[in-house]
Parts: sequence; structure tokens; C-alpha cells
Amino acid sequence: MNKSDLIKQLAEDKNLTPEEASDFVNIFFDSMREALLAGKRVEIRGFGSFKIKEYKGYVGRNPKTGEKVEVKPKKLPFFKVGKNLKDFVNS
Repeated sequence: MNKSDLIKQLAEDKNLTPEEASDFVNIFFDSMREALLAGKRVEIRGFGSFKIKEYKGYVGRNPKTGEKVEVKPKKLPFFKVGKNLKDFVNS
């Protein structure tokens, strides 16, 4: 399922116009992005939680040339699955 499928399903299930459903989905994802950018954790009970993990820089190696390469620090979104979702998928 992609974003447009989600919008279509929401519009059908809740008797909304596609524009209204699109607004809801966009507001939801924008709110999550803003919270993560602000360093907050986003938790959806029964589904999972999202947070930003920070990774320090380090010196790596180019596997082709063997040359040392500096890898810059970075931030990546991280998702941890909730117990209810995990149990649902495994049942």
C-alpha cells in the first residue's frame, strides 16, 4: 500500500472526498515529520514508535581501493514495531 492507496481507502471507508482524505493523510505525515525534526519521539500505541537515531562520524574504508574515507555524522529515522502489530503479523 502506498500513500495514494491509503488516501483512497480512507476516502471510501469514511465517506470523504479524495481531497479531504488527502488533507488528513498529509497533516498526519507532516505532523510526524515536524515532531521528529524537533527531536521528539512519535508513538502510535499498538503500532510502533518512531525516533531519530544519531550516529557519530568514523573513518571507513573504500572496499574497492582500500583508501580511508571519513564518514560524516548522520541522523536516521528509526521505527520500533509495537507488540500488538508484531503479534498480529505473527498470528
